[in-house]
Amino acid sequence: MPSIQEEIKKRILVLDGAMGTMLQRYNFSEEDFRGERFKDFPHPLKGNNDLLSLTQPKAIAEVHAAYFEAGADIVETNTFSGTTIGMADYHMEDLVYELNYESAKIARQVADEFTAKNPEKPRFVAGSIGPTNRTASMSPDVNDPGYRAVTFDDLRIAYKQQVEALMDGGCDLLLVETIFDTLNAKAALFAIEEVKEERNIDIPIMVSGTITDASGRTLSGQTVEAFLISVSHIPLLSVGFNCALGADLLKPYLQTLSSHTSFNVSAHPNAGLPNAFGEYDETPQEMQAQIKSYLDDNLVNIIGGCCGTTPDHIRLIAEVAAKYKPRVSTATL
Repeated sequence: MPSIQEEIKKRILVLDGAMGTMLQRYNFSEEDFRGERFKDFPHPLKGNNDLLSLTQPKAIAEVHAAYFEAGADIVETNTFSGTTIGMADYHMEDLVYELNYESAKIARQVADEFTAKNPEKPRFVAGSIGPTNRTASMSPDVNDPGYRAVTFDDLRIAYKQQVEALMDGGCDLLLVETIFDTLNAKAALFAIEEVKEERNIDIPIMVSGTITDASGRTLSGQTVEAFLISVSHIPLLSVGFNCALGADLLKPYLQTLSSHTSFNVSAHPNAGLPNAFGEYDETPQEMQAQIKSYLDDNLVNIIGGCCGTTPDHIRLIAEVAAKYKPRVSTATL
């Protein structure tokens, strides 16, 4: 199978849309989240989407298949919260390796089925590595600015376990995403480099930050340029942004990023901003028009969707992306 490094030179690659948005459609109950295996677990489990890879694997496979069907080249594993730090909320730290391994295996199986049907369009699996619900750069206590709820080492150890399981499960690449604190991301990248060195293998890495508001900064206060400099010491497949903003509001930050890096650039914005009920109203057609302006301006090599996006959004994004050549960097960095 051709490598993702080869494919990204040939065309703009399409990433999938939101896993959570699709899982909401199943209306899973507490019992569904528990399945037979966890029916007597002493803590509530509803909302632990990563657990569904063990208790509802068919649904996870269906979501991956729907995105590949819509034209995605890459799907993300159902592991956004798959660290001991993330799973502590559900008292499921002991399951972290299995959750990541099984999630990667499900995605791998679906990807291989689609590649077998159309070898001209190989499909890839990205191991999704979320930011955790802790921040290494800032204090959660306004009265104690020096306090940290997590250390760099805590994060490194947690991420290393996740990375090993994702690689064992068959991921083609790793996606460190929705980065609101670059120090967290650096711990993830450090862990990935450790595993690569120990196993004497290489694996492509995507890094995707999140600009949280109109200030144009990450939550921990970095500008686009500062964020880029902070992660550019590692050879990356791509660097980009996802979440928090819709495609229109994200565009100026992508322009800055694209003009400053020779790495490939990725974007997977939300379907607009959430309404008063926390729902995303932007239609696939509206999002397609906004993504077209990215393509017109030669901004991206990988494009997909985050919160609120569905296979309908990805289908229209894939349609328009197919008409354009991938971004060629003009940056001097």
